[in-house]
Amino acid sequence: MTNVTFIGAGSIVFAKNLLTDIFSFEALRDSTITLMDIDSQRLARTAEVGEAIVDHHDLPGEIRATTDRRAALENADYVLNMINVGGEEPFENEIRIPEAYGVNQAVGDTLGPGGVFRALRTAPTVLDIAHDMEALCPDALLLNYTNPMAMLCWAVDEATDVDVVGLCHSVQHTTAAIGRYLDIPRDEIDHWVAGINHMAWYLEVERDGEDLYPALCDAADDPDIYVQDPVRFDVMDHFGAFITESSHHLSEYLPYFRTDQDVIDELTPEEEFGHYTSEWMPTGRYLEHWRSYQPTSEGEFEVTTEDVALERSAEYGSRLIHSIETGEERRMNLNVRNDTGAIDTLSDDACVEVPCLVDGGGVHPCSVGDLPPQLAALNRSNVAVQERAVTAILEHDETALRQAVKLDPLTAAALDLETIDELVDDLLVANAEYLPDLD
Repeated sequence: MTNVTFIGAGSIVFAKNLLTDIFSFEALRDSTITLMDIDSQRLARTAEVGEAIVDHHDLPGEIRATTDRRAALENADYVLNMINVGGEEPFENEIRIPEAYGVNQAVGDTLGPGGVFRALRTAPTVLDIAHDMEALCPDALLLNYTNPMAMLCWAVDEATDVDVVGLCHSVQHTTAAIGRYLDIPRDEIDHWVAGINHMAWYLEVERDGEDLYPALCDAADDPDIYVQDPVRFDVMDHFGAFITESSHHLSEYLPYFRTDQDVIDELTPEEEFGHYTSEWMPTGRYLEHWRSYQPTSEGEFEVTTEDVALERSAEYGSRLIHSIETGEERRMNLNVRNDTGAIDTLSDDACVEVPCLVDGGGVHPCSVGDLPPQLAALNRSNVAVQERAVTAILEHDETALRQAVKLDPLTAAALDLETIDELVDDLLVANAEYLPDLD
């Protein structure tokens, strides 16, 4: 029997997908899944869905629910973190205040002022979870789904003895996008992808041994295809590789695409891509994706036959657990510390997203070697922000916080140094109740 704990289980649709993913494996159907959230109402709805899945399929597994985090973590084998700290208000501040200064983020949950401040308010809780794990389930693996992925995993690696991996779906979704652009089924595409979360590079993309890059470059010349992913195609054209994050997200990690409103309107128009800066909620094709990760209001979610179907999503979490529990080897892209030397051209303490072999012995990062220098340089521009932010978190260092925002590529392209300090001042005041004390 496997004990799996969900922290932040009130995000009902995402939690439901992970529940059906786990129970879709016969070897995991006797799992005990403990759901934990500080919101008892949302927790109860997720538990209702979990119990409906177990009852509908007459599974030997068990669903438990508690608002007590320490009780949820006791004797866990795997801990899935999917928390959101502070709700909508600080996220709104992290978007609106930089926007008023001219820093126009698309989402603001990974890098930029939004990502840095999101890390600052989220990391203390994630570190508390990890410290509880050290006491209550020291051998458990922490599977982190919460953004900013790299900063949070880096902080846990640096400050605790907990084994942590970060799980994202960028590689799966990007491979599917490449398949659409080339009219090739996703499962026929082979890839070798490495870099950092939301900025990992398709170093190889093939079908039956045939390099697909020439076809992908041809696809980019088709206006009907280019318009679906203009930022990624532009980056591929100028730097030589396709990247894992969507045009929407990617545009805010670089200095080229979001300092001019005309460029924003041309490459990532709100009516098509959607932005969190539109009444805090995205629109267009990203709306349903965003909704799938949000807790629902009372009465909005009704358990249906479709909800309890044991259909497996593209998420890596259940596959990772299944591989460790059964020994079935799989390769998946995970976020791990670079101290095994997976990527030679990034620092050893960085959190990198690389191919990993997962089997009964755990998670084994693959050796990638050197990234092409131009790709490593773009990664390092983001890693520099992450390092300063993690230092700010662990050492309560306000100077490091300010340096993190000043090193952000988009912020640096939009503002001078003194104005960035003013921006940080405003963010510190607006989010004071959610932030740790800084020296």
